Amino acid sequence: MRSAELFDVTGKTALITGGAGGIGQAYAEAMLDNGARVVLLDRERDGLEAAVGRLRMRGDVSSAIVDVTDRAALRSAIDTAAARSGRLDIVFANAGIAAGPGFLDLAGAREPQGAIENLPDPLWDQVIATNLTSVLTTIQAAVPHMKRQGGGRIIVTTSIGGLRPAAIIGTAYGVAKAAVNHLVRQAALELAREKVLVNAVVPGPFLTPLTTPELEEVFARGNPMHYVAPTDEIQGLALFLASPASRYVTGTLMVIDGGAMLGRAD
Repeated sequence: MRSAELFDVTGKTALITGGAGGIGQAYAEAMLDNGARVVLLDRERDGLEAAVGRLRMRGDVSSAIVDVTDRAALRSAIDTAAARSGRLDIVFANAGIAAGPGFLDLAGAREPQGAIENLPDPLWDQVIATNLTSVLTTIQAAVPHMKRQGGGRIIVTTSIGGLRPAAIIGTAYGVAKAAVNHLVRQAALELAREKVLVNAVVPGPFLTPLTTPELEEVFARGNPMHYVAPTDEIQGLALFLASPASRYVTGTLMVIDGGAMLGRAD
């Protein structure tokens, strides 16, 4: 098969939560540049309007303002997007938030604010609602549309923080991402016979709005490739999982981290 056919998403409808920037924006670019229609969902009005303005020259893009922790609103937005285009082929469950400091600061000293006994209940609840529960809600809302049309792709953004503990990252973040990793496999198992493929993109350090210069320096030191990638380097994997090239792939956790999981080399 020729590459143009393998990676063809022409005419597909792709919906992206957390689509106003960062990795979500990179997903949108990959889909639009390869002929898909894109619907962006995000809670940040200004960021969403700016994203649509940037992306409009690439193709058919629309948006809706949604807080993914509002389960009814999220379901309604997904149903509306599917109704407008007549189908829902690809869903990127990408929205997420940071979780405050870890139990170590960037210099390696203990950080009392990040100690497990000091984690604020509202922070824990918000991170779990955004980074875990919203993924479940997104899957639940997307699946009926995909079943009716005979299949689809659900691609969840998790993190290597869900595969191993991290001292400088807030505890709630890794716990939520670990749970999402399991949710991806559980959903993939159940939905395989429906031809709804569920996979995870598992990023290591990327240059997103959450990556401060100080964090970038720390991440680069711990990465065998010694740099932190821009988000466009995630686009090839996103296109693979969204396209016919991955039609026999489901329930996978695809790490893309420049070797960060391997540890420091030099």
